[in-house]
Amino acid sequence: MYPLVHVPSAIVALKTVTLLLGGLIAYFAYSAYRRTDARPLGLLALGFAFVTLGALLAGVFDLALDAPRSSAIIIESGMTALGFAVIVYSLYAR
Repeated sequence: MYPLVHVPSAIVALKTVTLLLGGLIAYFAYSAYRRTDARPLGLLALGFAFVTLGALLAGVFDLALDAPRSSAIIIESGMTALGFAVIVYSLYAR
């Protein structure tokens, strides 16, 4: 029985959506930071940039470099955790 979705194609499609949306969020947060010079907005942009970069690196490691899947998962999880930590800090920064 064949899978309903070609897995590498689905990964590329979902990573592309993640990169576009994450990039837009980071861009808008950075633009707001530049307009207002509010440090929390700069940190918010940085946090979303880390999350987005993690998705990109995981896709590259998994598909382009044909690295073990566990490497891609570790990279993405680490970058996501770091990004969320920065986002949480941005919510409390002054």
